[in-house]
Amino acid sequence: MSQRVKIKQILLSDSTNYEVTVKGWIRTFRNNQFIALNDGSTNNNLQVVVNEADLDPALFKRITRGASIAVTGEIIPSLGKGQKVELKTKQLEILGDCDAEAYPIQPQKQSLEFLREIAHLRFRTNTFGAIFRLRHALAFAVHKFFNEKGFVYLHTPVITASDAEGAGEMFRVTTLDLKNPPRTENGDIDFKEDFFGRSTNLTVSGQLEGELGAMAFGDIYTFGPTFRAENSNTARHLAEFWMIEPEMAFYDLKDNMDLAEEFIKYVIRYALDNNREDLDFLAQRLVEEEKNKPQAERSEMGLIEKLEFVLNNEFVRITYTEAIDILKNSKPNKNKKFQYLVEEWGTDLQSEHERYLVEKHFKKPVILTDYPAAIKSFYMKQNDDGKTVRAMDILFPGIGEIVGGSQREENYDKLVRRMNELHIPVEELYWYLDTRRFGTVPHAGFGLGFERLVLFVTGMGNIRDVIPFPRTPKNAEF
Repeated sequence: MSQRVKIKQILLSDSTNYEVTVKGWIRTFRNNQFIALNDGSTNNNLQVVVNEADLDPALFKRITRGASIAVTGEIIPSLGKGQKVELKTKQLEILGDCDAEAYPIQPQKQSLEFLREIAHLRFRTNTFGAIFRLRHALAFAVHKFFNEKGFVYLHTPVITASDAEGAGEMFRVTTLDLKNPPRTENGDIDFKEDFFGRSTNLTVSGQLEGELGAMAFGDIYTFGPTFRAENSNTARHLAEFWMIEPEMAFYDLKDNMDLAEEFIKYVIRYALDNNREDLDFLAQRLVEEEKNKPQAERSEMGLIEKLEFVLNNEFVRITYTEAIDILKNSKPNKNKKFQYLVEEWGTDLQSEHERYLVEKHFKKPVILTDYPAAIKSFYMKQNDDGKTVRAMDILFPGIGEIVGGSQREENYDKLVRRMNELHIPVEELYWYLDTRRFGTVPHAGFGLGFERLVLFVTGMGNIRDVIPFPRTPKNAEF
């Protein structure tokens, strides 16, 4: 079964007059003679030429759109337009039949909304073929970058008893009988009777455990699934998504920003260098999609141009305080065009504010630093001003925040004080505090939502289209 040549390999070669076996799925069958065959290695199809007279009539009837076939024949120069070579059939076998009328993937254009409903089959379309080959390339580039930097890949737990973000929007994990759970004397659920002997949930971040690794290995990164039980039914939110979270000992905020910028540019460059065919397809798709939008809503840059824009520009670095001044004095704010007006220091910036800074004011990617402590997490390094922390967010065109990170608070007393202020249980996080008690060092890290990165690189508009099987409120299909 494994004796086959991938279609991409055949199409990249100029060689002809050799015999091969190919296997794939029929995209179209026209004139009872020409099969467009695709095996997922590329969006481009191989034209397979069959002669009806050479095939058994019963077999010929089974050559339908969506069917899987194995074909052995000779690669010859093609006289037709659109391809350099084609496969002249010597032997054809139907591996899996397909009723073309019932097959959901039809030749005419189908909406992304409909394709989400058949996510188990949408990989067979050109759009999703390109997206998920790019997703693979970006994931590979992530590991390649950190491996070349000497980082250790750490697998942090998916099931945890802590809430790294303090947000409380978590999915509970339990084996208790939901119809009749054990109760304590005061009527609460008795989690001591549960599998782990305590309340547990799916992780919202691997950061806290990642810091433990950094305190031994120096540089580590995690890359795994994370879960948020936010009831957000938007084009930018998922209940299950993948996070890349490096943690580095002996790093300050500047080191953290430098690494994040280098990392993002590296993975985008990798995609441009290794998946240009898929990117060009998605760039053209975006051009066609933009034609249907009002002029004011169209992107100023094409997809490839946008990616090059990130690679060719140094990221602007400004403080939160500077950003607030810019936003307060901006035309959209003065003319009340922002949905959320910026009126005072301490405001939590929204996506519209972040995009204004990147797309209108600086026209470059932006790194915002030194946020108010009140709107950031407990673990962030406190500045001497008593008001701000050494946080950093990286903002991108069309997407807003793509990276969030900070220098971590390494001072035991300051960290405990902050945890008490936010009512975060110090006793339960003894293991986290031990890194500050036993040989603490300055350290930093950041998190990048992988789907946000894939969204940016592919030019797609909905985050549900860049993860194979999206998990969203009231939706856990497939």
